Amino acid sequence: MQIGMIGLGRMGANMVRRLQKAGHTAVVYDVDQDAVRALEKEGATACGSLEDFVDKLETPRVAWLMLPTAYVDDTIAKLRPLLARGDIIVDGGNSHYKDAVKQAEDLSKDGIHLLDAGVSGGVWGLERGYCLMIGGNEKACDHLDPVFKALAPGEAGAEPTPSRGSRKGTAPEGYLRCGEAGAGHFVKMVHNGIEYGIMQAFAEGFNVLKHANAGTRQYAEDAETTPLENPEYFQYEMDLPEIAEVWRRGSVIGSWLLDLSADALARDAKLEQFAGRVSDSGEGRWTVQAAIESGAPAPVLALALFSRFTSRGESDFANKLLSAMRNEFGGHDEKKS
Repeated sequence: MQIGMIGLGRMGANMVRRLQKAGHTAVVYDVDQDAVRALEKEGATACGSLEDFVDKLETPRVAWLMLPTAYVDDTIAKLRPLLARGDIIVDGGNSHYKDAVKQAEDLSKDGIHLLDAGVSGGVWGLERGYCLMIGGNEKACDHLDPVFKALAPGEAGAEPTPSRGSRKGTAPEGYLRCGEAGAGHFVKMVHNGIEYGIMQAFAEGFNVLKHANAGTRQYAEDAETTPLENPEYFQYEMDLPEIAEVWRRGSVIGSWLLDLSADALARDAKLEQFAGRVSDSGEGRWTVQAAIESGAPAPVLALALFSRFTSRGESDFANKLLSAMRNEFGGHDEKKS
């Protein structure tokens, strides 16, 4: 099957490679023509413009976008007059599900289908496959089933669920039509919100382990410093890479994120190449917003999101004000270290 891919970054390029490996053909476009030429050498059909891209697609045309959210609307607007009734646009980026609902309704006026496809797998997807969460028109989804199947990990990606029995469906393959327009992005949004929470839990847990030697440190003895009550209980120098490694085997918290953490700690136990500034690309915020709007409590996911803000210095002014208030009401001088 032929598919067009717009956006050949870390995800898009490897998705093309995985599709071609499965026997599909690809037409590719990116503003970075070096990325286009690299895939052309691997058998993809290269394009120098969106017009050229659409001309080289077979009908019904399939244009899969793997773009940052900020570029999706503009790209769809440029594609729309070039496409025809029955053509399909797949937004595989981390777009807001509400945008997908509006875009799908608008494009349907021209008979163009928009599918929103949440894609999880990161830079490892070429090897491991991509988990796909899809929303939109059922017939358009059925048309692209061979593509979804090729991108997904397949049933070998995980052990069978014991209680699933003879239940049918594509979920065991690693892809699922979750519902109508926006459903794919909604599920991927919550997926990423959960990811924030799991990552935060691992980060905090390993930080507690790192502080297990608190009793070996010297602390100032003054009114501004809370003494460590029982220093004899905090005399451990924990080997974090080894703890991560043992947890990978048989532990109830075993996971791919733990595997990746173990690998990072094995390379550098102190993680000295990182400053600790953690970005968020939007999905965590939208998950918390959806929780608020729907009245679904999500305190862990909210805390994980706010912790990312703190890591970027967004709480610095609040902390300064806290210090100022302590000084005002109690004459407490701010400790410099």
